[in-house]
Amino acid sequence: MSEKILVIGANGQIGTELVTALRGIHGAENVIASDINSPNYAIRNSGPFEFANVLDKDNLHHLFDKHRPTQVYLLAAILSAVGEQKPKMAWDLNMTGLLHVLDFAVEFKTSKIFWPSSIAVFGPHSPQYNTPQYCVMDPNTVYGFSKLAGERWCEYYYVKYGVDVRSLRYPGLIGWRANPGGGTTDYAVHIFHEALKKGKYQGFLSAQTALPMMYMDDAIRATINLMDAPAENLSIRSSYNLAGISFTPEQLAEEIKKHIPDFEMSYADSDPRQAIADSWPKSIDDTQAQQDWGWQLDYDLAKITGDMLTNLKKII
Repeated sequence: MSEKILVIGANGQIGTELVTALRGIHGAENVIASDINSPNYAIRNSGPFEFANVLDKDNLHHLFDKHRPTQVYLLAAILSAVGEQKPKMAWDLNMTGLLHVLDFAVEFKTSKIFWPSSIAVFGPHSPQYNTPQYCVMDPNTVYGFSKLAGERWCEYYYVKYGVDVRSLRYPGLIGWRANPGGGTTDYAVHIFHEALKKGKYQGFLSAQTALPMMYMDDAIRATINLMDAPAENLSIRSSYNLAGISFTPEQLAEEIKKHIPDFEMSYADSDPRQAIADSWPKSIDDTQAQQDWGWQLDYDLAKITGDMLTNLKKII
């Protein structure tokens, strides 16, 4: 039996690349992209597309009833920096959308659900280095505590109703195919665009702010690997830590200078995103993902930088 996969929030930074990857694996006709806005050319013309608003329960119910998906990837969310500007909207979208999908997964007996969490679930009192899978979690952003609450709902629906929910705590994500969506780690994408366009960039985080980051190719591969893993191998039904690599804006700028020697990096005096970054881990321990489903990272900082610049040069 072939899979029928529904990707909700397909226009975003993750969704754009995930839809392409899933269509390559399962066939374009078996992967339905959906979003509240019109998709880019590649998504619309490579397979089926549906308009979907996760807050519109009737609309979402219709999509489940029409397509009877065996897998659902719920990617629609308001991210950290934007969430602090619109906190109640962020909570509503991030929570209500998840609960709608979990309820329909029960009703329609959907085989697997993927929902992304984030390192934003950790807070000022979490261990900052090699942050373990289980520890104090006291997020102080709406995005963070909506993700933490979402993790609890995912595990609850697994235990209570047997819904096969799978999740990853993504670090900051870096990719060239789509624009970032309003997160605290977005500097690590913008910097490449500005380096190629202007030869300089003013960062909004301090030079020494270390954060866990991951190249989008690794993130997509991790997502698909987790969804393909046998259910009996999975010991975590809240969300798996995913480490990536940790680096600072200064270290990234130095790596870019190896390709663009005249590149200039400067730093803003103050930015509200700095406080968010300061509350997050500096590095993550993802031993459980390695043990349970064989996760291994591919892209280091040098490889990320080279690939980003090579591909962006073709489209800028």
